[in-house]
Amino acid sequence: MQISKILHTGLLCALSFVAFAQQADVTLTGHVRSEDGETLPGASVSLKGTSNGTFTNADGQYTLEHVRPGSYKLLVSFMGYETQTKDITLKAGEHFKYNPKLVSETRELESVSVIGRTETKEINRQAYNVTAIDAKKLQNSTLDLSHALDRVSGVRVRESGGVGSNMNFSLNGFTGRQVKFFLDGVPMDNFGSSFQLNNIPINLAERVEVYKGVVPIWLGSDALGGAVNIVTNTRQNSYLDASYSYGSFNTHRTTINAGFTAKNGFTAQLNAFQNYSDNNYWITVDVADVNTGEYFRNQRLRRFHDTYHNETVIANVGVVGKKFADRLLVGVTLGKNKAEIQTGARMVSVFGQWHRKGNIVMPSLKYSKKDLFVKGLSVNVSANYNLGQEQNVDTVYRRYNWFQQFKQYEGKGSERERSLYKFRNNNGLATANVTYQIDPRHSITINNVLNTFNRKGEDELFPESARYEQPRVNRKNVLGVGYKFDYSERWNTSLFVKHFSQNNKFSVSYNPTGNWGDEAFMVQKNSFEKLGYGVASTYFLFKNFQLKGSFEKSYRLPETDELFGDLLNLEGNIELDPETSYNYNLGFSYNGAINRAHRFSVDANVLYRDAQGFIRPRLNANQTKQVMDNLADVTNFGIDGEVRYSFRQLLTAGVNLTYQNLRNNTRFEEGYTTESPLYRDRIPNMPFLFGNADAAVFFKDLGKKGNTLTLGYNLLYVHAYYLYWPSLGSDKLDIPEQLSHDVNVVYAMADGKYNVSLECKNLLDAKLFDNFSLQKPSRGFYVKLRYFISK
Repeated sequence: MQISKILHTGLLCALSFVAFAQQADVTLTGHVRSEDGETLPGASVSLKGTSNGTFTNADGQYTLEHVRPGSYKLLVSFMGYETQTKDITLKAGEHFKYNPKLVSETRELESVSVIGRTETKEINRQAYNVTAIDAKKLQNSTLDLSHALDRVSGVRVRESGGVGSNMNFSLNGFTGRQVKFFLDGVPMDNFGSSFQLNNIPINLAERVEVYKGVVPIWLGSDALGGAVNIVTNTRQNSYLDASYSYGSFNTHRTTINAGFTAKNGFTAQLNAFQNYSDNNYWITVDVADVNTGEYFRNQRLRRFHDTYHNETVIANVGVVGKKFADRLLVGVTLGKNKAEIQTGARMVSVFGQWHRKGNIVMPSLKYSKKDLFVKGLSVNVSANYNLGQEQNVDTVYRRYNWFQQFKQYEGKGSERERSLYKFRNNNGLATANVTYQIDPRHSITINNVLNTFNRKGEDELFPESARYEQPRVNRKNVLGVGYKFDYSERWNTSLFVKHFSQNNKFSVSYNPTGNWGDEAFMVQKNSFEKLGYGVASTYFLFKNFQLKGSFEKSYRLPETDELFGDLLNLEGNIELDPETSYNYNLGFSYNGAINRAHRFSVDANVLYRDAQGFIRPRLNANQTKQVMDNLADVTNFGIDGEVRYSFRQLLTAGVNLTYQNLRNNTRFEEGYTTESPLYRDRIPNMPFLFGNADAAVFFKDLGKKGNTLTLGYNLLYVHAYYLYWPSLGSDKLDIPEQLSHDVNVVYAMADGKYNVSLECKNLLDAKLFDNFSLQKPSRGFYVKLRYFISK
């Protein structure tokens, strides 16, 4: 009994001591933000001279537990911001709360109009090969998102013309739909023609993340060669960002971004923008008189039927910071566009009346909650449905040339294909992402993306035609499961598996009797199911020297436009098969400083792609449209790198270069017994060496304290590349070497509240090409006015 009493007494004393110790310990919490209220995930928070330290989470919040009472120096640091030191005194049992606001090391450079390697620390520490653009530093420029991305190593944005023209995005040799686009983590597959990368202003984005090769599991969908995630302003504050620009070729751009968050959690967001341009820039072409046939070579003329305009509004209302939801938003995206069609796939085709128009009506729902039901369980759900429609208008029976002459024909006809076809793609998309943080080292993520498509339409010119009643139905689902192991701050690894499935329903025409004009349709179905997998890992040899590597076997299912056509310049090919690729990536990054005045960074990546069923464009039989086709086997060995340098807060400069060696690896063509003459040929019409250089000089407090003048320069270089297969002709380099120079002047006043920008694009008026013979805009001048305020 005595022993029992002693044990009980000792146990009670021990428990009392532990309870007292825990009560005596202090807990520190807080939220780290920048001066303008931006959340800073991955910021370091520590007590100087102790082992107590942590990093802020994705919401910028931190917690330091079990800190002994006493006096300390609290250190808060974040890449690109001045380290903050605060003397604090902690009392026993106290819950100490401190919300620091960090000052940017380059706060007076908010108007910088060149791209910098400005990833947050959280993004930079990922195992994936990722580059992030700090879009805020470009928001005084007239760039749209596509041209901002065109300055990133490994990226090539190819356009068929000026504002609003067809765009093809290439990332390390993968192009078109092989690269997926996301808006705040939601796939943009169903946004339609009114919401494309080259008509979205840079002011819509806070940051743009470019994942090269392997894509993290939380970005669902069937990306084969990489992904671009556009991150908008999700801060819980109130702000207004309004701008207007005017420039050559009667180009107008207007942007308004506004947000409001009340103390009770009610929030409202508005993003609106418009683009208009005559696109009547100068070109040099050969012209034949439509009446006499007389031929005139190298004529310098203006484009005359290429006007483009679009207007888009994105509105969201909801609540934030509630027990049932961190974020619950109901929204709608509304927009319309009209594009006159000047040329076909080559400039020998000239049109003077054909045009296309469309709109977007897309309701949406977004929900997110951390620690749902249990601690560590986070859920993100989104859904939208595009009710918009598109129309192709081609009813004028004429033939034009570049002199704007035309030849009128009798009867009913058209410039390309007589049509008033109006259709809806009835595109729906739903995503769900669930992450469970088992403990600080282990987490599991499940992601699912469902995409539906059902094209329906009619043509009032042919109301009885059965062709428009034929099914064009597609359903695609991608399910992914991932596991992440965070061994330490220096090493983490991710593993994932993805299941891809697609079901198509369509019809093909045939002649049942053999009589001329007799047409019938046969409904057919096909489906695909594939399984992919991958791994990504990173290790920090030193604090500022990171190694990263990744591998995946990935699939990309044919897109609806590739299967059914876009009714413009892309012909459908229902025979397309999914393409697959084995992707290997290895890279490093190093950030250093000679002293406080001179800083530099070096990034380099090596990649290898082995793709089967590679989908790439070719000209159709009459060479007026493009059609997608499977090229059996393609390999790509590539290298891209970037070097950046800055001197104090006076100068920044950088250069990047990309080399990609895409080769046809199909040794034996179908139906042939001898080796293909195209075996190991470089893939034609694909740039293989290109790069950018930029520089900017800053004059702080010019005219008045808080004002900054920035002089900027950007160079785009593209090496000459093959238009056709090299082995099929002697004239191999049909698209010449290109150099484009852009300059800009930005004057930011009142610490960036008022901004004026002047730009000159294509300063030397060089002839620039991206696709076949299609010339890009000549020299242009632009001015932009911007007002920004945030509370």
